[in-house]
Amino acid sequence: MSNAIVDAPTRVTTLRVSAVIEETADARSLVFEVPAEAAARFAYRPGQFLTLRIPSERPETVARCYSLSSSPFIDPAPKVTVKRTVDGYGSNWLCDNISVGDTVDVLPPVGTFTPASLDVDLLLWAGGSGITPVMSILISALTAGTRKVVLFYANRDAESVIFADQLRVLAAEHPCRLTVVHQLESQQGLPTADRLTDFARRYPGYESFICGPAPYMAAVTAALAAAGVPRERVHTEVFTSLSGDPFAEPVEVADTELADAAQVDVELDGTVHALSWPRGRTLVDVMLAHGLDVPYSCRAGECGSCACTVVDGAVDMPPGGVLDQDDIDAGYTLACQARPRTDTVRIRF
Repeated sequence: MSNAIVDAPTRVTTLRVSAVIEETADARSLVFEVPAEAAARFAYRPGQFLTLRIPSERPETVARCYSLSSSPFIDPAPKVTVKRTVDGYGSNWLCDNISVGDTVDVLPPVGTFTPASLDVDLLLWAGGSGITPVMSILISALTAGTRKVVLFYANRDAESVIFADQLRVLAAEHPCRLTVVHQLESQQGLPTADRLTDFARRYPGYESFICGPAPYMAAVTAALAAAGVPRERVHTEVFTSLSGDPFAEPVEVADTELADAAQVDVELDGTVHALSWPRGRTLVDVMLAHGLDVPYSCRAGECGSCACTVVDGAVDMPPGGVLDQDDIDAGYTLACQARPRTDTVRIRF
């Protein structure tokens, strides 16, 4: 007898597009209508993202992650913002084809690029379309928080500034709490290391959140380090084109796989689940097969949504994921990549 999937939760939801907003010549926002029965599943935190299934004639599923630019505190519906990228299949398809009334298959919101508290001073760094999750954090902090928010926003030129009008309105409404600084390559050139470091030094004690092109993020991260900002106060968001299929159905675990399985205690949402963990399976595979609503998005080690802590025991994880060595040394692992090394393991999400 096989170890069949136990009441596996349905993670894929088909959402109707209720509005399409042209933000700039190459960026648009999609607002989704969430049915009442899925409202709890689509509750989200500022800075998180959705994974969309892009219609395609390709044999494999095309899935892409797009950050939520809306705020859960004031916006009645979730909104993602998509900017065209050169040769980007997903972004170009959405910008060219999606209209009001169309439907899209979507996975629930996930992501760790979100403040633990909105009652802290925030130093937000955005480059280009990296403003999308940063905007969600900024609006949420002004709405539900009490402290100051500073945004350093780099763009190619004035026409490339997404949410330009909205940022002007917010700055006028919150003159004592919000500071917006624009860096336009067409006028000021690319931000130099000295410029970024000097800017970071003006805001000691602030919590930094960074999103944008890889060179921009690397420059800001280096500037914050040069300014003496502790690593634990620096948060980055990184997206890559997904190579796996996060929409794939879970595969049942066969009895033959359980002969040499490890035992794992998984703490998820305050509840501990005792599971058999076959050594050839990832933790995400095993949790899905047991009907647990594990947080994940890409299932390929490319997004960090399933990051968890190894509390006891040890796991193996292939190199090349989004975790750096400091994260791994601190006990973090990716559930979509991890396989058991020891006979017993304890994991906390």
